[in-house]
Amino acid sequence: MKLSMYGSRLRRVARRHFGWPSLRPGQFRPMRAVLRRRDALVILPTGAGKSAIYQVPAVLLPGPTIVISPLLALQQDQIAQLNERGDPRLRAVRVSSAETPKQQRAAIEEIRSGRGEFLFITPEQLSDPDRLAEIKALKPGLVAVDEAHCISAWGHDFRPDYLALGDMIKEMGRPPVLALTATASPPVREDIVARLGLRKPEVHVSGLDRPNLFLEAAYCPDEAYRWRRLTTLIDSLERPGIIYVATRRAAEELSERLVSAGYNASYYHGGLAGGPREQRQEAFAADKVDIMVATSAFGMGIDKANIRWVAHVALPDSPDSYFQEIGRSGRDGRPAHAMLLWRAEDEAIQRFFTGGAPDETELRDLAAALRAGPATKTALKDRTGLGPRKLGAYLNLLELVGAAVPGAKNRMTVPLFAPLPAAAAKAALREYERQQVVDRSRTDMMRGFAETRGCRSQVLLAYFGEKATKRCGHCDNCVTGVAERRPAASEPFAVHSTVRHLEWGTGMVMGYAEDRMTVLFDDVGYKTLSVPVVLENELLTRTG
Repeated sequence: MKLSMYGSRLRRVARRHFGWPSLRPGQFRPMRAVLRRRDALVILPTGAGKSAIYQVPAVLLPGPTIVISPLLALQQDQIAQLNERGDPRLRAVRVSSAETPKQQRAAIEEIRSGRGEFLFITPEQLSDPDRLAEIKALKPGLVAVDEAHCISAWGHDFRPDYLALGDMIKEMGRPPVLALTATASPPVREDIVARLGLRKPEVHVSGLDRPNLFLEAAYCPDEAYRWRRLTTLIDSLERPGIIYVATRRAAEELSERLVSAGYNASYYHGGLAGGPREQRQEAFAADKVDIMVATSAFGMGIDKANIRWVAHVALPDSPDSYFQEIGRSGRDGRPAHAMLLWRAEDEAIQRFFTGGAPDETELRDLAAALRAGPATKTALKDRTGLGPRKLGAYLNLLELVGAAVPGAKNRMTVPLFAPLPAAAAKAALREYERQQVVDRSRTDMMRGFAETRGCRSQVLLAYFGEKATKRCGHCDNCVTGVAERRPAASEPFAVHSTVRHLEWGTGMVMGYAEDRMTVLFDDVGYKTLSVPVVLENELLTRTG
């Protein structure tokens, strides 16, 4: 089929079934890849219409579309939007822990009988071999993996339940796969491709620069100054808005202080019971709450277009999570504001959250338990006494060092030539330490963003491996003219080329901002280097 034919068919479906007169930038090319039955990885910012990339082609593809997503609230919003159209070609159902067994059977039957097109499901449900066999029998035409960055240990929201998805998709009969995420740096992209087993995927990255989003950061010498800057921001902008804080206690205390000062505020964090969490989320979505003070637990899956500002009253752990969180504002295309109010003490909080190292004895015992024969995670949990989250993290480490591998029927097993348990545990600890170094480098990059006197968008885009050819004009440094005082340097190494440093080893050039370059090293993470110093001292050499 000619490419023009793909375009006309996709646009016709968008108009007829969804009421969209046109497709947004960044949507058409990945839609075309899906229609051509190609695997694809799509990185589009929050609010740019990622869901449409599988919804529109699904109408034209044979077989139902399976949508794998970790968030029940996000699933519910997407299902409601599809079913509200009253179009039988867009009928969506769900199988998750929120449905009774009877409701789950009814959902599968709707898909089987052709009365439903979209089946939303969580990774946990797919871990059941019987459920997986049911999905395979449906002969899906497409699998869409939402929030795909969750599969990557490099990602900012890693979820062990995502690790087996590649094998699960094979068990379904290996239909084409569409992986979707709002933000993914090159190593995360590579991890997604490898772990999902994508076959020569088309990779589409679009719109990481948000011109309608004004970026601002301010150093706060003390908490009193930070409070004044925050309330000045709130008073000067429209609402609603989100304030991100580092801890649950900080969310509660700041919310209480705002309410006492006369603001319509509430708080949200992972420690709340399910009922109150859902009520607060719904109140914010319905504009009954102007200001939500929250930890990072709030936001992923929030489908709210009119958020006018996002403030961070603490230094985020990485540019990855920062970019994801500020992307929740201005989704309607209108001007929005991102304010970072940071203190040097914030970094110590992030260091604290890295937690303690894995226990070598527990890792060794888990590696030994795997040698007893293929086992499900439930069986391994019973054998070792490890909790589900720790078990998932340990299995991921053992997998990375070649001591574990997903097998048939969602059972973990030991690969050929795997290290013995004691050696596997030591190697896993070394891998953990390497990851910690990389994580610390991300926090360093976040502080670099906060401190930069250059264009903030250029710094962010360099981190994500995207080239910025000019200053953005929508950050505080560009507007005040600070960013224009630093001369741009040459770009001696191509973006995404491989280089080597005598001390830090091999790395990838991520991008340039003013006279600095960002390099992601395999063993020590992100480093920002002065281009003139690199050239003068020959610090880097090309390796590819």
